Amino acid sequence: MSTQLLVDQACYHCGDSLGPAPYLLGGRQFCCLGCQTVYQIMYDNGMDSYYKYNTHPGKSQRNNRNADLSYLDEPKIIAQLLDYMDEERSIITFYIPAIHCSSCIWLLEHLYRINKGISRGQVDFMKKQVSIVFDQHSISLRELVMLLISIGYEPKITLQDVVRQNKKVDQRGLIARIAVAGFCFGNSMMLSFPDYFGMSAFEKEFSHYFGYLNLLLALPVFIYSASGYFSSAWHSLKRGRLNLEVPLALGILVLFLRTAFEVLTHTGPGFSDTLCSLVFFILIGRWVQQHTYHHLSFERDYRSYFPVAVTVLNNGAERSVPLGELQVGDRIWIRHQEIIPADAILLKGEGAVDFSFVTGESKVVHKGLGEMIYAGGRQMGEAMELEVMKPVSQSYLTKLWNNDQEEAKPKEYRTFVGFISKYFTIGLVLIALSAWGYWWSVGNMHYAWAALTAVLIIACPCALALSSPFTLSAALSILDKNRFYVKNASAIEQMAAIDCLVFDKTGTISSPSSSLMRWKGTLNDQESIALASVCRHSSHPLSRQIVQYLGRKSYADVSAYEEMAGQGITATCNGLLLKVGSARHVGTKANFEGTVVHVQIDGKMKGVFQVEQSWRPNLGTVLHNLSKEYSLHLVSGDNDRHGAEMRVLFPDRATLIFNQHPADKLRRIADWQQDGRVVAMIGDGLNDAGALRKADMGIAVSDDINNFSPGCDAILDGVHFDKLPSFFRFAKDAVLVIRLSFGISILYNVVGLSLAVQGAMSPLFAAILMPLSTATIISFTSLTTRWFGKRRKLL
Repeated sequence: MSTQLLVDQACYHCGDSLGPAPYLLGGRQFCCLGCQTVYQIMYDNGMDSYYKYNTHPGKSQRNNRNADLSYLDEPKIIAQLLDYMDEERSIITFYIPAIHCSSCIWLLEHLYRINKGISRGQVDFMKKQVSIVFDQHSISLRELVMLLISIGYEPKITLQDVVRQNKKVDQRGLIARIAVAGFCFGNSMMLSFPDYFGMSAFEKEFSHYFGYLNLLLALPVFIYSASGYFSSAWHSLKRGRLNLEVPLALGILVLFLRTAFEVLTHTGPGFSDTLCSLVFFILIGRWVQQHTYHHLSFERDYRSYFPVAVTVLNNGAERSVPLGELQVGDRIWIRHQEIIPADAILLKGEGAVDFSFVTGESKVVHKGLGEMIYAGGRQMGEAMELEVMKPVSQSYLTKLWNNDQEEAKPKEYRTFVGFISKYFTIGLVLIALSAWGYWWSVGNMHYAWAALTAVLIIACPCALALSSPFTLSAALSILDKNRFYVKNASAIEQMAAIDCLVFDKTGTISSPSSSLMRWKGTLNDQESIALASVCRHSSHPLSRQIVQYLGRKSYADVSAYEEMAGQGITATCNGLLLKVGSARHVGTKANFEGTVVHVQIDGKMKGVFQVEQSWRPNLGTVLHNLSKEYSLHLVSGDNDRHGAEMRVLFPDRATLIFNQHPADKLRRIADWQQDGRVVAMIGDGLNDAGALRKADMGIAVSDDINNFSPGCDAILDGVHFDKLPSFFRFAKDAVLVIRLSFGISILYNVVGLSLAVQGAMSPLFAAILMPLSTATIISFTSLTTRWFGKRRKLL
């Protein structure tokens, strides 16, 4: 029988066996009409490349049911399911259990070739989710779901939080693999005891039988429990990369092959127990890692990313409410540059919302009264009053923070494991080949193959693969408890690499809540109300101080509101034209020193607010401690009135630059980076947004306003500003723990390799050494990270 005939016995689309009367199309055979139809759709749209990435990538269409999707035509249900909708596009995220291979990713990200109403598809393979951007005028939600079903990717549609639900599904699969590996490990170890401790004459009669049983136990571990490592290693190799799962998969493969060879040729007992124990422990490590990250994601919810509050209106009075207490039906007050935390309806004001964090496209969308405004948009105009229609979504706001579409070039974090991965596999293979070459040169082929396989087995990097995630997950938990919210684990390693710190002044090293403000000028009652009303629309710390200083109980309507970052505000209120901000903004000379806010009404200068800065508690100590390890700089938009005072606080070698616009700050960051510096920008997250994104690490300091900034890498609660030196030291401690754990794993490898290259490694030695090294690394990283946390007074 030819190879072609063997292939044709399986359905070309899904791989199922063909029935007695297969369906034929284009020289291909299909098990059912559904599979043939899917192939027809792919072929007609020039998407037959789908079948190049994997053999039989599709899902069988035999049992495809005709589901009732009429509910997807109901506007209320559509509104609940969509992530975002405007006049031109809609965005929805589906959970699709059928996603299983690279072909699935390719197809779902090329749906626009099937239907022009679809703009983009983006797959999260680990969560089995796809986010689809489509034009609701060209293809309805119901038609989109029908299209997905027709090509074999039926979405699971519920109104629950599918992210948390999917994690449980994924963990059940992982637990099943752990259970199989654990069962086989226990039984294999039991069957290996007689060989380890010496067999009696009676037991020797069954030695071959024990060997076959051990090989049988290793088979499901190799095929099922360890399958994820082989697929990951294969995908890594196809991309031309060497991650740690490549030598891990290589070690598992060699363990199984050598076990099979020794058992089948009756030359030894093999390494079945070592293979089962290795897979069992690394799967346990993966489960602990997932469990830790799941726990962290629960702790690091939207209340962490918006560390303070949103302004809620209650009978005209304003009060700050933590986002966790925000309820459907609450009326909230969103100022200029603030993020809308929940889907809401516009009740008052004019919406000029930038949805670039959601859509990836910087375009201000104007909203009128009664229109829905989706979570994640940033208000770019006057303040507006909204009524909350949906609760705050943890998963959605988290996704916004991790969305890098806004950046032209996403930041590439330097990680220790990423660096080691490039050389570990190459070094391991060279040692194995060298050992093989030596024994071959002396004519001992038995020792040559024994040494080659032993090196690949004993140097398996399971301990190193676990050191980084266990260390960084523990570090994230400690930082979170101190209200320092780092974007991801890799950012901690980036933080450890920083050697240059650039500070903003207002709202960063100065405390907005305790600064002293003085008014020099004249305002009548009508002008005072107008000024308070205009400043009330801004989220800038100085505007908030002016509102607090004026102490008005009621406010007037504001129109034609415009705020320029780093300059000031222009708006109309009660028929008065107000300009509030810098001397340049109002068109006057800078005759005052210090931090000054000029007020101009109807073209006449009415006076200035002078702000006596109040520095963060223990600022001098913080800067002194940081100056021991970092070069410090100050880049401020204010004038240099406090320059002498700043010079005392900052070290002598620090650069202090004043009168800088946001674009100037960004250029300064770029200059230091060109000089070879690894720069961290520490700002207030508002005027410093560009600099925060440009820096190697951006830290937004937040006090009493909602200044969530997806462009930053970490958010620091201003109350804990004095812990900044401890945070940076702790980041270095975490990287040190990873390197020390790598050193420990290297010591284990040196001991093991010294025997492996001699071809003298016994199964008992491997069975003890490999689990012991894994347990040592897990215990060392977890305990040492917590010890460093206590040493830095973070626990």
